[in-house]
Amino acid sequence: MKKSLFNIGLAALLTAGLLSSCELDETNYSTVSLDLAYKNREGFEGLVNACYIDNYFLYGKMDGIAPMEMGTDLWVNTGNNQAGYVLYNDDLNTTTGTLNVLWQSLYSTINNCNTVLYYADEVEGYTQDELNAKKAEAHFLRAWANFHLVEQFGDVVLNTQSMIEAGPLVNPTRNSEEEFYELIFSDLEFATTHLPINQVDLGRAARKAAYGLLAKAALQRTRLGEESVYAQMALDAAEELIENREAYRTDLYQSDNAQSGFAKVWAGENNKDNEEALFVQVIDHAGALNPEGWNRGRTRQYFQADTRTVGEPWGTVERSRIMGRANSRYYKPTKHLLTEIFEPREDTPDTRFESSFFIRYYATEEKVITEDMANQFDKDPSLIGHTILSTALKGSDERVKAANYYAGIGWADNAKYEGFVNLDEGLSMFTPNWNIDPAEKRMMPFLVNDPSDIFDAQGNYIQDASRREVYPSLSKFSNITYAYTEQYHMGNIAYMRLADIYLVAAEAAVLLNQQTKAADYVNAVRKRAALKDREDEMVVAAAEVDIDFILDERARELVGEQWRWYDLKRTGKLNSAYLSATNPAITSFNSELHLKRPIPINFLNAISNANEFGTNGY
Repeated sequence: MKKSLFNIGLAALLTAGLLSSCELDETNYSTVSLDLAYKNREGFEGLVNACYIDNYFLYGKMDGIAPMEMGTDLWVNTGNNQAGYVLYNDDLNTTTGTLNVLWQSLYSTINNCNTVLYYADEVEGYTQDELNAKKAEAHFLRAWANFHLVEQFGDVVLNTQSMIEAGPLVNPTRNSEEEFYELIFSDLEFATTHLPINQVDLGRAARKAAYGLLAKAALQRTRLGEESVYAQMALDAAEELIENREAYRTDLYQSDNAQSGFAKVWAGENNKDNEEALFVQVIDHAGALNPEGWNRGRTRQYFQADTRTVGEPWGTVERSRIMGRANSRYYKPTKHLLTEIFEPREDTPDTRFESSFFIRYYATEEKVITEDMANQFDKDPSLIGHTILSTALKGSDERVKAANYYAGIGWADNAKYEGFVNLDEGLSMFTPNWNIDPAEKRMMPFLVNDPSDIFDAQGNYIQDASRREVYPSLSKFSNITYAYTEQYHMGNIAYMRLADIYLVAAEAAVLLNQQTKAADYVNAVRKRAALKDREDEMVVAAAEVDIDFILDERARELVGEQWRWYDLKRTGKLNSAYLSATNPAITSFNSELHLKRPIPINFLNAISNANEFGTNGY
C-alpha cells in the first residue's frame, strides 16, 4: 500500500520548523537559521511538503467550494453567509472572510514554492535528477496556485521571489493575465520534463498531474486570444495522457452490467487508489496525520436536504453518517441542473445523476403517517395509519446494511422484527429529477418531492419551506467506507480526474474544427457512464458535439468538483443573459465587475499603495 505524503513527510515538516513537536529524536532545526534548515535534506523535504498544505483548506472546504463552484448555473443558496458568491450581491466584497482564505492560501503556496526554488541549488544530499524532481514539484504547485489566482482575481501580483529573498510586499504592481500564463506554462514545461512518471508517495504530484494542468490551463488561456494556438496546446497535453494511459497508470473506469464506470469512480473501495485521479488530496484515515486532524470531509453536508425538520416526521434524522449534518446546509441544485443538464426520466441509461445525488432518504425509526402529514403532502387518505419501518434492523441484506450506515447508528439488533425489512418499506423521502404522475404520487407511502413540487414556472424554488428544502443532495463525496461519523469523512479528494481531460481534449478539438475527434473523446466518457449493456444508448453523433454540449457534459460529469465557475468563464457564459436563463436567483451579475473577485481588505491594509493598486472594482 502506498504511503501518504503527510505520513512520510511529517518528520521533515517538523525538522524544518513548519510544525512543532517534542517527540522527535532527530535534530530540531527550528531553533537555528532557515539557511541551515533548508540547506539540509530533511528540512528541504519539509519545505517541499509544505507547498501542498494550503490545498487542504480549499478543497472539501467552503473557502474553495464557494468561489470555484458557486455563482453558476448549477447551484442555489439556502440562505446562509455564502450568498455573495452564489448571488453576486453586496455580501461579496473586500471583507468576505472566505475570500481572504482563498487569497492567502494561494499566495502562501506560491511563496513556499518560491522558497523551494530559492534554496534548491544550495541544498545538499541530492543527485541532480533527484533535485530536479523536487524542483519540479515546486514548479507544478506554483503553476497550480497561479492558475487559480489569475482566474479568480485577474491581473494581480505575480510573485516569483520568496519573502526570504525579497522581504514583505509593500508597494506591489499588477501583472497582466498573459504574464501569469507565461509563467504557468514555463513552470509546467519544467514539471512535465522532470516530475517522475509515478510517485511512491500518494498525493505527491507526478507527471500526469502536470500534463493534466497543462491541458486545462492552455484551454483556459484561449479566452484571452490566440485561440487556435492554445487549443492545440491543450489538445496535445490531453492526448499525451490519453494515449499513454498505461505508462501514467491512469484510465477511465469501465462499466459492467452491475455497476457503471462512473459509479466506480466514487465507490469506497476505489477511493484510496483511484485510477482516474491525476492529482489527489490524501486523507490519512488511520492516524489522522492531516491538517485539522480528523476534521476532514465535510463537503457532503453543505449540499444536504432538510432531514432535520421536514424529514423528521417521516423518519429521517439531522445527523447521519453517510450524509453529514443537516444543520450545516448551504447549497441546493438548480432546476437547470436537475431537469435540463440531467435527463429527467427514470429509465435513463446515464447513471451519473443517481451516482452523484442522494434521492432516497430512509427512516431510522418507525413513523406512522398521520392525517396532518397526508393532508400537507396530498396523500391519499388510505395511507393514514401506514407505518414507515425503521431500516436500522438486524439482517444480511446489503441494502439494509447500507441503510444502517446511512442512519449512522451502526448495526442494530431489533428483536421486534424477524429477519430484516425490505428497504422500500423504510423509504421516508424521495426526490427524483423526473416528475411523477400526481395520482401515482398520492399513493406513495412516503414524502415525494419531484421538480413539479419544488420549482415555480420561472425555475425558482417555491416559498413553501416544507417543499423547497427537500431536494436531491450531492453524494459523490460520501461513501460508506470512509464515513466515520456524521462530522468526519476520511476519503481522499481528487483535485483533477482523467475524465475531465477527455472533455478538455473534446473542447479543444471543437475549437480546432476536429468534430470527429471531439465526439470520440466525449463518447468515451459518456459510454462508461452507463451500464455495459446500455453503452450504445449514450453515443452521440459528431454533429451534436459543440461547446454548449460539452459544457453540459462537463456539468454531468464534474458537478460539485470545483471547476464550474472556470468552465463558465472560459466559455463566455458568465454573463447576465445566460445566468438569468439557467439560474433565475442570480439577478445582480455585472460582467464588468464580477469576472474577477474583490481584492481582500487584509492585503490592501498591508500595502502602502492600496488606492493605486485598487480593489478590482469592489
